[in-house]
Amino acid sequence: MDAVAPPKPVPAPKAAQHETLMANSRVTFEDKVIEKIAAICAQNVDGILGMDGSMMDNLTETFSSGENITKGISAEVGEKQVAIDMDVFLEFDSNAQTIFKQLCERISAQIERMTGLQLIELNMHVKDVLTKREWQKR
Repeated sequence: MDAVAPPKPVPAPKAAQHETLMANSRVTFEDKVIEKIAAICAQNVDGILGMDGSMMDNLTETFSSGENITKGISAEVGEKQVAIDMDVFLEFDSNAQTIFKQLCERISAQIERMTGLQLIELNMHVKDVLTKREWQKR
């Protein structure tokens, strides 16, 4: 009787390998990444003069080479969702509700487009209302 070689294992189709890889893998984001996306979006909303950071943010900015664009923004990043708090300065005579709506729309769209995460909460806390002249003197 001739010896029969054991059958060679059949490699899984590439699609199955890809599905297995994707099922066992994940992409994550640091809070600072989400904060930066929110900050860049906020810079492009008319009526927002800037953000107000904590004392630590201001100290960090003093010793760093430039402005910390994420000051006044904090994010909590989960596996599929994001929550953001922002402390802002608004321009005098601007409509806070309109600004808030634009901010929500822009940040939500960018976060979903760039990360696939869903913005479930955005809290905009208005720290002060200033004229552009007052803001520039700061």
